[in-house]
This record gives sequence, C-alpha cells and structure tokens, in this order.
Amino acid sequence: MPAGPGEVRLATVLREWGRIGCIGFGGPPAHIALLRKLCVEDRQWMDAQEFEDAIAACNLLPGPASTQLALFCAWRVRGRAGALVGGAAFILPGLIVILALAALFLAGNPPVWVKAAGAGAGAAVAAVAVQAGTSLMPAAWKRAPSRYRWAVYLVLGAVAAATVGPWLVLLLIACGLAENLFQRVPAARKPMPALPVLAAAGLGGGVLLSLAWVAFKVGALSYGGGFVIIPIMQADAVGNHHWMTGAQFLNAVALGQITPGPVVHTVAVVGYAVAGLGGGLLASAVAFGPSFAFILLGAHRFDQLRDNRRVRAFLDGAAPAAIGAILGSAVPLARTLDQPWQYAVLAGAAVLTLALRRGPVLTLLAAAAVGVVVVLAGGPLPT
Repeated sequence: MPAGPGEVRLATVLREWGRIGCIGFGGPPAHIALLRKLCVEDRQWMDAQEFEDAIAACNLLPGPASTQLALFCAWRVRGRAGALVGGAAFILPGLIVILALAALFLAGNPPVWVKAAGAGAGAAVAAVAVQAGTSLMPAAWKRAPSRYRWAVYLVLGAVAAATVGPWLVLLLIACGLAENLFQRVPAARKPMPALPVLAAAGLGGGVLLSLAWVAFKVGALSYGGGFVIIPIMQADAVGNHHWMTGAQFLNAVALGQITPGPVVHTVAVVGYAVAGLGGGLLASAVAFGPSFAFILLGAHRFDQLRDNRRVRAFLDGAAPAAIGAILGSAVPLARTLDQPWQYAVLAGAAVLTLALRRGPVLTLLAAAAVGVVVVLAGGPLPT
C-alpha cells in the first residue's frame, strides 16, 4: 500500500533525493524515470496512477516540471518537511557542480583547453535545443484541441524566441489567454495582481534586483521549462544588461545540460557572471523559489488543478508556444557562433542529436572534445 505523508524518515528522503540529484544527468526524462523507479517500483510509496497524475499536474504549472515533480513526491511521502529536505537534496548537488564550473569558465584568464572545450560545447547547444523541442512535439500534437491553433501558437513561439527575447513571457501568456477565449472558458473572478507588481519592480533598481527579476521569470513565468528559458535569459544577460558575452552564455547553457539536476541551473551561471558566488546563489534561490511555493502551498490541491478548465485551456495555448520557443531559441544561439569550425561542430551535433538520436550530455561532451582538439591544433578561439 502507498505510504502516507509522514511515514518516511527525513534521513531517507535526504539520501534518496540526494542520490537522484547526483546522478540525474539528462534532464527531465532522466529525473522522471529515476523518481518513478524510486517511488513507484522500488519503494511503492506511490501507485502508478498517482505518479502519472502528479506528472500531469506539474506540467500544468509554470517553471521546471521535473523539479516540481521531485518536490511533490517528497511532499507526498513526508509532508512539507520532506518537500524542503528532498527539494534541497535534489537541487544542491548540481548547483555546487555548476557554480564550480562557472568559476573555472568565467575566470579572468582560464586555460586555453577550458576556452576550447567551452567553444566546442557551445557550438552544439543550438542542435540540442532543436532536439529538445522536437522531442516534445508528438505528444503535444496528439493532445491539441485544435491542431490549426496549435500550429499557430508553435510558430508564434518560435518567432518570438528568435526575435523579441525578453518579451517571450508575454507571448506565452497571450497564447494561453487566447486559447481560453477560443474554448470559451469563463474568466477567473479574482485577478492576479502579483505579476504586474513584480514586473514593475523588475524594471528598475540595481543590478541584483535586475538579476532577481530575470531569475524570477525563469522560475515562475516560463512554461515548458528547459530550453524555453534560454531566449529569455540570453536577451537579458547578453543583450540588455551585458552581463556576459555570447560565448560565455553558450558555455552557461552547455554547463546546465552536462551537470546533474535541473536545466534551470543555467541561471546560476548567469548569476555568477553578475555578482560571483553570491549572485549565483541569489539567482538559484529566486528561480527555484516559486516551485517550492507551488508545492508547499498547493500540492494538496493538485486534483483540483488538473480538473480546472481554465488552467487546462491556458496550457493548451501556452504549451505549444513554449515548444516553439524552444525551437526558436536555436536561432539566437547559432548567431553567437563566429568561427567556421564551430559551424562544422554544430552540423555534426545536429547529426548526432536529430539523426542518430544521441542524448545531449554525450553530444555536448563530444563537441567539447572536438573543440579542444581543433584549438590545440591551431584553430582560432571565438572572439
């Protein structure tokens, strides 16, 4: 029989969720598989139907769905204390690793081989983004209430990611609201004033406030998680605030892919570029804060969330736009490349990911190795 909240020791939650945080390479599919094996197959803390329902509910929320699933499963077996302990254990291993790598890659004068590895891995990021988007399309296409509108939302998301960057969030929200109108779902009686207030707060203030706003958008206003956050971060970190160069941002995305844990860890590298270790920790805390809030305050209402027509209709519009945004993110990522050999690496990565269906970790590590070989053989580093 599945465990009830409070029946599992916190030490067990700490150990098991920490283990997943250490070995969870490969993004959401790997995290879901590991959580299913732990909670359903091995320990039988949850039954299969409850676990599938939890996946569906987490996909209805903005932000990193696999992180929210890890938090929900920990809440399910040990209540709010379990969610706090399990969430921290899931997130911290990857955060520690990525901040250490950020210190290496963003150092004032890193070794040549480090620069070369970053240039090689960064060249492959656009191909990994396309793979991430195309992998989501078949299931989403089958669920679409209107395939015509689904295609329109997809194209709009792709165009927005390729062109308007920081305003992508508004496009995702607009697509969700449009689908509510098309499905004739009654509007909510109580408005949500928090988002405009937070948006206004993010438009002014100092560097740390701007960083916090970028991290908040990553954690609370992005639908689809993963690569959908890339054009949002790139436009702010590289274009608007000039916290990083294009090459450094590519390194950040690559590091977020090859380290264990959530892809949202990429925002920690952006934070590190802004204000060192403190900036990385601040960005991570703000980005993951909404996920903790959703679970700690609303996990007991997940059944109601799944049955809410407004939420489901909103996702019917926002989700395909988010997939389009993931595909469109490949455009600004590819534009960042400036050496001919990097385009050759990108082409090779496209073959690995799209034709041979290799995973992002293997692809990025292979691209990094090629970069080291090319540069040590006399090839130029990106400017």
